[in-house]
Amino acid sequence: MHEQTAFHGVRLDAVKHVAPQFYKDWLHVLRQNTDKNLFAVGEYWAPGNLDLLQRYLAATDGCMSLFDSALRTILDNSLMMASPLFAVTLVDNHDTQPLQSLEAPVAAWFKPHAYALILLRAEGYPCVFYPDLYGAKYKDKGRDGEDYEIDLAKVDCLENLLQARKNNAYGDQNVYFDEPDCIGFTRLGDGEHPGCAVVMGNRDESTKLMEMGNPYAGKTFHDTLGHRPEKILIGEDGWAEFPCPAGGVSVWIPE
Repeated sequence: MHEQTAFHGVRLDAVKHVAPQFYKDWLHVLRQNTDKNLFAVGEYWAPGNLDLLQRYLAATDGCMSLFDSALRTILDNSLMMASPLFAVTLVDNHDTQPLQSLEAPVAAWFKPHAYALILLRAEGYPCVFYPDLYGAKYKDKGRDGEDYEIDLAKVDCLENLLQARKNNAYGDQNVYFDEPDCIGFTRLGDGEHPGCAVVMGNRDESTKLMEMGNPYAGKTFHDTLGHRPEKILIGEDGWAEFPCPAGGVSVWIPE
């Protein structure tokens, strides 16, 4: 199979129903025979149950990563924070979309927040759901046996967030999760990439005082998502007040 398709990794479905030792042995043989350290992610569906995920990682000796879906309380009890090297983060997937077995739709207004968190922070290995990027329509039966038409809209600004990840999500990270209605973080960039400042709120228009560092002193930033029209001047001390729209997200990058 590998000789025909040259795949670079595997997704393992419902791993909690298979003995951990099997995957340890199977992945070892697969990597040995392909002479590649193939990436592997397992689906162990236990939202918010960090202990179960960590126990499974220990039982498999870290031979695979696991999907991490704990965003309900932002990052509390998430694999992303506890074991970031083994966390494959997601916002939605084929099991959680409407009419599917683990239906758990994420509110449309919150999806940009969630994607900003998994795409632009330093922790985790983000997974983007195809319909969130391209949209999708389908017909399926509900639990009542009736047919339903489902129309999944593209997530506002997801393409811009992906571009920001590619160009700006590098370097050290400062975190400002100090208020219930407005949070933010900055990535300071590296020798090849400029950084960014991310701020998001769930109610009124908000601002967050955050540090970008002295290398950015006197530089002008703009909101690459286009949600705020103004420019932000970084102070001589490397700090600035970064705003975001009501119930929205802004990602500020250098001009």
